[in-house]
Amino acid sequence: MDPTEARSVATAVVVIPTYNERDNIARLIRDVRALGYRVLVVDNGSPDGTGAIVDQLAVADQGVSCIQREKKSGIGPAYAAGFAHVISQGESTICQMDADYSHDPVSLPTLVEAIENGADLAIGSRYIAGGSAPDWHWIRRLISTGGNLYARTLLRVGIRDMTGGFLAWSRGGLAAADPGSSHASGYAFQVETAWRAVRAGCTVVEHPITFSDRVAGTSKMDLAIVLETTRLVTGWGIRRITGRLR
Repeated sequence: MDPTEARSVATAVVVIPTYNERDNIARLIRDVRALGYRVLVVDNGSPDGTGAIVDQLAVADQGVSCIQREKKSGIGPAYAAGFAHVISQGESTICQMDADYSHDPVSLPTLVEAIENGADLAIGSRYIAGGSAPDWHWIRRLISTGGNLYARTLLRVGIRDMTGGFLAWSRGGLAAADPGSSHASGYAFQVETAWRAVRAGCTVVEHPITFSDRVAGTSKMDLAIVLETTRLVTGWGIRRITGRLR
């Protein structure tokens, strides 16, 4: 779908959490805005001045805004705060993406179009036909594919990319996922919200994307995030199996 066509038929706001992304954020905002979508950055107290850069851009562009959080609290709470804000503003199509350029904005119109066509959640997927992560070392690929297999097996969902963070939501789909009550601070947030959407009967679709390594800056992935994801997914799976889900 041509991005110029997307501007004429659909509007959306893109929520982007940041922590020390000053080298990427201005370019990313420019490219998202070129597609006609609004941008809400949720900055987790970046000491490198990321939030100040966004505030400066917002002065010149009413389609850009920023929530400044006092400290680094994790990607889950940052997304929850951003989602709560845009829902309160009456938005109907809400996207989420990383700030490091691993998600190419050129794929946004495809995800937005899926919501316009009736999906509740559209996932930019690395693990369906046409999707890829060509820059990854085999160890990272093994961890990611193994983690996705573990999650979808324990939680009994058909989503191939449970940990993907390049998504578009309908207002109803996001309400069903209830991100404000998420138990995850790290990337398990993606698993939890997608799983909740499936359990609520939402229409979920996946579209292939190419996931690239970050352009600049430092990865936020660490062992604590991996361990949190493993612990939470295991707990959710056990509760599902034993019938103790609420």
